[in-house]
Amino acid sequence: MCWLCGRPVESRLQWHHPVPKAKKGRVTVPVHPICHRTIHANFTNAQLARIGDDPARLKENETVAKFVAWIADKPPDFHAPTR
Repeated sequence: MCWLCGRPVESRLQWHHPVPKAKKGRVTVPVHPICHRTIHANFTNAQLARIGDDPARLKENETVAKFVAWIADKPPDFHAPTR
């Protein structure tokens, strides 16, 4: 299961540090590449360190919430360019 969107993960998988390694984060969670890019496109490492390991806090961001709603019905290995 993807940590951000909750969809199953098939062949495309990346590991995300909810608290960035640069901020002493050690734990990793599985995410789709498109979800991983969305996280880093919307938050700095400092913001991610303050948010911690709660994906619900990321979804409080309007852009991320819209992304998660949009991706919800896509297949597990769905890929599209992100901004």
